[in-house]
Amino acid sequence: MLDQDFFASLKERYAAHERGRREVIGLSAAAQSASKRAIFALHRDDAAGAAKLLAEAAEALAKVRALFDGRSELAEEGSYRAALEEYVEAKLYAGFLENGRVGAIEGEEIDYEIYLGGLSDLTGELVRRQVLVATAGKLDEVRRVKGIVEEIVGRLMEMDLTGYLRNKFDQAKNSLRRAEDVLYEVTIRRG
Repeated sequence: MLDQDFFASLKERYAAHERGRREVIGLSAAAQSASKRAIFALHRDDAAGAAKLLAEAAEALAKVRALFDGRSELAEEGSYRAALEEYVEAKLYAGFLENGRVGAIEGEEIDYEIYLGGLSDLTGELVRRQVLVATAGKLDEVRRVKGIVEEIVGRLMEMDLTGYLRNKFDQAKNSLRRAEDVLYEVTIRRG
């Protein structure tokens, strides 16, 4: 004979987890979308619009974290981690545009894996920036951006990344190759 109370409790715990998971997925999608739109705004030199979108993303991520109370397994939900990684990428890019540096995101406690994934993805945004400044004929900025991408890849290389982060690192190396190509093309055309 089955313990009916045990199975009812198990069913309720599972249902509660699934409700929380669905809520995490929805809020994470909103945060990820706002972060992506912030990056797009930054590429259009709309810092005010990007700041507003980053605030929206931060608010959605805070709501997700509030759901973790007593349910830490929700923090491992893939949609949340992807949204957080996109947010980190957007914050790093905004910081680079604001002060020319890539570093810590103040006031945020971020898991190293999320940080490394966002940092790897940042290299692709920097190459897009490089193309924009190349189009504007700013050769010194093209060189500077290529140098930043090269520094990021060099630091990532020191870590001997594996698994998911190795794939991210490989993408960053491809970004470096593209950055080198952009600089080469601009230099040849100006030659």
